[in-house]
Amino acid sequence: MRTPAPESRPVALTIAGSDSGGGAGIQADLATMAAHGVFGTSAITAVTAQNTRGVESSHVLPVAEVDAQLAAVTDDFAVGAAKTGMLATTEVIETVADHAQGFDFPLVVDPVMVATSGDRLLEPEAERAYEDLLGEATVATPNADEAEVLTDIAVTDEETAREAGEAILETGVDAVLIKGGHVPGERVRDTLVTEDTVRTFEHPRVGTDATHGSGCTLAAAIAARLAKGEALEPAVGGATDVLARAVRYYYDVGKGHGAVNHMAPLRNEAAREPTAEMVQAVVDRFVDADVSALVPEVGMNVVGATPYADSVAETAAVEGRITRTLSGVHPNRGVRFGASSHVARFLLSAREFFPDLRFAVNCRFDADVEAALETLDWPIAEYDRGQQPEEVAEIEDSTMGWGAQQAFGDRDEPPAAVVDRGEVGKEAIVKVVATDPETLAERTLALDREVSE
Repeated sequence: MRTPAPESRPVALTIAGSDSGGGAGIQADLATMAAHGVFGTSAITAVTAQNTRGVESSHVLPVAEVDAQLAAVTDDFAVGAAKTGMLATTEVIETVADHAQGFDFPLVVDPVMVATSGDRLLEPEAERAYEDLLGEATVATPNADEAEVLTDIAVTDEETAREAGEAILETGVDAVLIKGGHVPGERVRDTLVTEDTVRTFEHPRVGTDATHGSGCTLAAAIAARLAKGEALEPAVGGATDVLARAVRYYYDVGKGHGAVNHMAPLRNEAAREPTAEMVQAVVDRFVDADVSALVPEVGMNVVGATPYADSVAETAAVEGRITRTLSGVHPNRGVRFGASSHVARFLLSAREFFPDLRFAVNCRFDADVEAALETLDWPIAEYDRGQQPEEVAEIEDSTMGWGAQQAFGDRDEPPAAVVDRGEVGKEAIVKVVATDPETLAERTLALDREVSE
């Protein structure tokens, strides 16, 4: 008989409806909590028959059953935080509000009041009942439409978001996060309003309609972080980062628009070590093959991005780069995350156009390399730093983004390599890119053979 090895985790509670399609509701909440390392419990308020195309039907559970679930969970578990979602009726809202009076843990209220279509989901009496529930909450997370229902203030910009947040504070809630996903603009601005501060969290808008479950995921992420002991502002900021990634790398499931990827942060973290190992394997092949002919004066680097990478810190590379020696090529130090700047920023910029690209290497570019590329007949892209707009050149670290736009912006498929002919003080470079390490290695070694012949 084996010795048990129990694990203790923070506990969070979701009070929401069930989504048979798995993208929203308690399914989204529990997945999001698991992704944050939190044990999720639930009190189901309603059962819905829905999928990625819409809601077919819904059935609200008897209030006594909701009451029993809340009593059972809070009686047994050391709940660290809770969140609400679809509460459906006045009676359910009042029941949850009654229980919330006895909560000794943070409560996140996501006031599900307006459908994606803009239709109001609750009767006026139920909308009014939310005021009592908000009075017991740590933070409310209404979108622009829900904020307007609660305040009669149309949220169209940061100023009106602040005004709506301040109006909702009058219910007694400690803080209000006015979500900006429904407000038009190139960037999504979520505004956190408290009695003392106003803080805006910004992210680039993702060009997708696959946002099903986004509100549930955000509120659940906040609750999970609060359950782990985070303060409110960092919990909200971290949760908005999680949602931005979950929307960009959404689940392409069903025949509708798909759903947000609740597990993206967990899977991204799990991919770190394998990604570093893949980069090391490519480096080892380059050392064994002695790719000295391709190492530029600035040194070579192999970069690998995690599947959901959005920052340099989520790219693995050789610390100190790969350099030529008397006996071949040699990495100066080991592979670690955040070790590359130039190649990593280029790869991340390329992923804005082709997110499947995960690996890149910078190589020398001269007449011999150019001739080798012509022989290999790869799809090649190129950008000329001399054509870079002055306003772009003046912004630090902006060249890689501009170069990626020139190289990838008008293509249906990514090139195998991108030529940067350099300029005064900037060495000419060709960057080989690939979706997987094997292809990156094979392409680079093929180029090396052509150059060395």
